[in-house]
Amino acid sequence: MPKMKTKSSCKKRFKISATGKVITAQAGKRHGMIKRTTKFIRNARGTTTMSEPDARIIKSMMPYDR
Repeated sequence: MPKMKTKSSCKKRFKISATGKVITAQAGKRHGMIKRTTKFIRNARGTTTMSEPDARIIKSMMPYDR
């Protein structure tokens, strides 16, 4: 059997935590910061965990990161 491949886009964007959750960067901070509130920018720092339905899709693209 050939080896399964990990999606290159996923390995660049996501990490799997020790408990199996998908960790990703906060959304909405690429451009347009002028119109965003200070509270939004402050709360969108760092990383966040992905919702369970979306995480299931990402995990299927990353077979070796479990």
